[in-house]
This record gives sequence, structure tokens and C-alpha cells, in this order.
Amino acid sequence: MKVFVNAYALYGVIFMILQFLELTYFKVADKYNIIDKPNERSSHKTIVLRGGGIIFLLGLWIWSLLFGFSYLYFLLAVTLIAGVSFIDDIRSLPDSIRLVVQFVAMGLMFYQLNILHWDMWWIVAVALIVCVGASNVINFMDGVNGITGAYTMSALIPLFWLNRDMNFVSSALIIIVAMSDIVFCVFNFRAKGKAKCFAGDVGSIGVAYILLFLIGRLVLKTQDVTYLIFLLVYGVDGVLTICHRILLRENLGQAHRKHAYQLMANELKIGHVKVASFYALLQLVINLAFIFLCPNTPEAHWIFLIGVALVLSITYLLFMKKYYYLHEEYLASIGNL
Repeated sequence: MKVFVNAYALYGVIFMILQFLELTYFKVADKYNIIDKPNERSSHKTIVLRGGGIIFLLGLWIWSLLFGFSYLYFLLAVTLIAGVSFIDDIRSLPDSIRLVVQFVAMGLMFYQLNILHWDMWWIVAVALIVCVGASNVINFMDGVNGITGAYTMSALIPLFWLNRDMNFVSSALIIIVAMSDIVFCVFNFRAKGKAKCFAGDVGSIGVAYILLFLIGRLVLKTQDVTYLIFLLVYGVDGVLTICHRILLRENLGQAHRKHAYQLMANELKIGHVKVASFYALLQLVINLAFIFLCPNTPEAHWIFLIGVALVLSITYLLFMKKYYYLHEEYLASIGNL
């Protein structure tokens, strides 16, 4: 009992430290004008502090300092990518620099996962491309209040549950990342126009690498890649939106508002908190169904993953067919069509 009391006390202190660090960052961001100005992609109209998602990196450092540097290369990877992303939040960097850093950071994370083997170089190369692409999709999906924080929690909950029996990663790491997420949500999971801060690339890219590392540890422990289903909702929306933009011959590097969640928030006027909650709850239901309802066999896992992916894809296409004209009307109204 004393051990549990001490653990709760320690986590309570860590939570208060995280809150203090977030509030301290707000003062720094306000002083140095680290803000998010609305653009064509934005779903907000007012200036908001940017970079509140730096709390994920700070939480990772707190975990390392208190529980040991057992995942040193992972820590370096997230520090590198979050640091460069933070610079990009302040002053825009060329896409080439960001992309190179993303691959270097992912390489460090792969080294931590012990999967950088030259005898399977082509598999590693494909995995690097897929994981860097996935981290960018998670970044692209950060467009309405609360969606990054809520969606992150929808992945952390099943990861924590599975880790109790499988022990594929330090449980303290998941707990502290979750506490960082809660601190961030306090200031971001709010109605449109009321958010104190946005995650910024430092937050969305940083937490993307953290989630990919946790899921990577689970995949290696189970030898089951279908656990990537924990990010499926983002994956379907992000990939199909990219395909849509390619068909429209758009510059993928330009800002846009074509994601399904953006149409919900902007054209259909659904509240940010409702949209974020919908995405998070949908992913959480899928994750829990995968754990508790799907038979624990490779065949069943693949059937479940493919089946859910098809349902989500069809739903996305039907949604766009019904409502995309509203976005075209918006583009016409601002002279972009």
C-alpha cells in the first residue's frame, strides 16, 4: 500500500510540474510573440499562442530524468524532431530541411527499436517512409481545438491496458505522456475561439513520434503489425484527403481545408469540441473492439483491420460526395476556384 501511495504522490507532483511548465511556456510565447495567425487552412479566426504541445517533449524529459534514460535514442529522436518543429513554428523552415530531420529522427527511433538491420534494408526503407508519412498525417490532422489531445488519449488508453499484461514499454512513460496530454487539453480542448493555445508542429509531430514508438514497441513484442489500427481513423482521413488533392492537381505543400473534420467544423458548423470528440471516440471504440471483441489470431486481426478500413473509407467517400460542394462554394466565395 505504501508503494502505491508513494507512486500516486510522485505522479501528483509530476502533474503539477507539467502544469507549471505549460503556464511558464505561455508567458514565454506571449513575450516572444509565438502565435498562430489564421490562414486558408485554419478553422480559427483569432490569434492564439502556438506551441503548447511542447509539453509532450517536456513530459518525456521529466520521465527520463526520474526513471532513467533507458530509451536514450528515442529521447534524442523526439527532442530533435520537436526542436526543429518548434523552430518551424516560430520561423518557417524549408520543406527539405524538415523532411531530412524527420527521417534522421525516425532513424534514431528505429535504432532504439533495434530494427535497423542491413540484411532487410528494403523493409526498413519502406517502414521509414511509412512512419514519416504517418507522423505528417497526424500533424495534418491537427486543425481544430482538442483533436490532437483527444485523439492521443484514444491511443494511450488501449496501449496502457495492453501494457499491463504485455509489458512492452515502461508504464510510467505512458502515464506521464497521458498526464502531459491532459495538461495540454486543459488549455486546448475548448470551443472555437476559446483555446488558450494550439499544439503547433512541436506538439503534433512530437506526439506522433511518441505514439509511433509506443505502437512500434507493441508490434515488435507481438510480431503483429495490425496494432497500427490504433491510428486508423487519422490514417483513412489523411490518406484519402491526400489522394483527393492529388486528383485535383493541388500543391500538397499548400494550406487547405479539405479534411473531413475540417468540413465538419467549417462548412457544417459543428463545434470543435464535438468534432474532436467524435474522432477520438470513434478511434477509441475501434481500438477497444479490436482488443476485446476480435479473436486474438493473426487472421482475425487482419480481417478486422481491413474490414474497418473499408467501412471508414466508404463512409469518408460518401461524406465527401454529399458535402464537398460546400467547400467548393467557400473557395468560390474567396476567389480560389
